[in-house]
Amino acid sequence: MANPLDTDAGSELFSSYEAELKLVQADLAQKLDQIPDLTGEPRKAAVSQAERALEEADELLGQMRLEKQNIPTSARAKVNQRFRNYESDIDASRRKLTSLSSNRAALFGSRYTDEPSGDINLEQRQQLLSGTERLDRSTQRLLSSQRLANETEAIGAETLADLHRQGEVIRHTHDTLLDSENYVDRSVKTLRGMARSMATNRVITISIITILVLLIVAVIFSKFR
Repeated sequence: MANPLDTDAGSELFSSYEAELKLVQADLAQKLDQIPDLTGEPRKAAVSQAERALEEADELLGQMRLEKQNIPTSARAKVNQRFRNYESDIDASRRKLTSLSSNRAALFGSRYTDEPSGDINLEQRQQLLSGTERLDRSTQRLLSSQRLANETEAIGAETLADLHRQGEVIRHTHDTLLDSENYVDRSVKTLRGMARSMATNRVITISIITILVLLIVAVIFSKFR
C-alpha cells in the first residue's frame, strides 16, 4: 500500500488530490471485495461501480502527476515514491477487476449466452452515465485548479504593485536626501563665508583701533614736548 499522507512533502493541491485518492482507493477495495459474492445484475452493478471508481482514481493520478511538478526538488523524491506506490496499488486493483469482470457466467448469471442481448445496451447506457459523471468531476477539478491559478495571479499582481509603490517611495526618499545634502552644502559654504567676513572685519577693527591708539599717543607726546 502507499505511504501515509505527508502534507509537508507536497503542495496543498497535491495533498488534496492525495487525500481524495485514498478515499477512492478504499471505496474501490470495498467494491472489489464484494464482487466475488455476487452474480447477475448485482454483480454487473458492482463491476460498473468499481470501474467508475478505478477511472476516478486514474483521473486523480493524472492530476497528481501534473501537480507534483510544482513541488520543490528537495521534497520531490519522497513524493515520487508515494506516487509510484499509488500507481502500483491502482494497477493491482485494475488487474483484479479485469479478472473478476472476465467471468461472464457469474456476471450474467442464468441468462448468460454467447449471443448479444439487450444487456449490452444496458451496459452501454451505464458506461455513458459513468462517462458523464467522470466529465463532471474532471470539470470541477479543472475549475478548482483555475480558481487557484487566478488567486495566485491576483496575489502576484498585488505583490508587484506593492513593490512598485515601495520603489517609488525609495526613489522619492533618495531624491529628498540628495536635496537635503545640497542644502547642507550650501549652508556650510554660507557659514564659511560669514566666518571669513567676520574674521576680516575683526582684523579691520583691530587695525583701526591700533591706529587710533597710536594717533592718541602721538598727540599726547607732541603736547608734552
